[in-house]
Amino acid sequence: MLSAIVLAAGMSTRMGQNKLLLDFKGKALIAHAVDTLLASTIDEVVVVLGHEAEKVREELRGKQVKLVQNPGYREGLSTSVRAGAEAVSRQADGIMVYLADQPLLEPADVNHILNAFTHAKEVNKDIVVPFFDGQRGNPVLLDSSYREAILGVVGDVGCKGVIKRYPEKVLVLEMENDHVVRDVDNMEQYEGVLSSTFQS
Repeated sequence: MLSAIVLAAGMSTRMGQNKLLLDFKGKALIAHAVDTLLASTIDEVVVVLGHEAEKVREELRGKQVKLVQNPGYREGLSTSVRAGAEAVSRQADGIMVYLADQPLLEPADVNHILNAFTHAKEVNKDIVVPFFDGQRGNPVLLDSSYREAILGVVGDVGCKGVIKRYPEKVLVLEMENDHVVRDVDNMEQYEGVLSSTFQS
């Protein structure tokens, strides 16, 4: 069983408004992110709420996800990662940490990472990190044996520290497109992903 933690608690300070409520292909960014995961072969989706939680919750009404409130979301990204890791099913073999502001990601991209995780075990690796053209991307996928390490992360970081600690366990997955390195932190990037979809 493979689970995904969707980080949707941040305050979008660089955007100046809640970016997860911005429109992308006729739905809010957060709804688009969750729908992408639900259309993949992932088994469980956990969404961590914080800033404007009720508005985000409303966008996810009726979707088959587990919603978790992170009361400490103002203290940095790690608090949401920990809240999500706590909520993931104990049956999970792997935990994917998924940023909600990567709207170009498609179910096929997610499945490529999930499939790589299965094959990673054959070469004694159990962390998958996607790359495009030498640039590290997201989402990352870690074996559930790292749950305690994930629960120990602090500050405004995700799982970078955990991944850095076990370099020999990392499978570097080169992706065929730039979806894993394209996120939306400001209006310029948002307009960039919108124009990408018009071109494709």
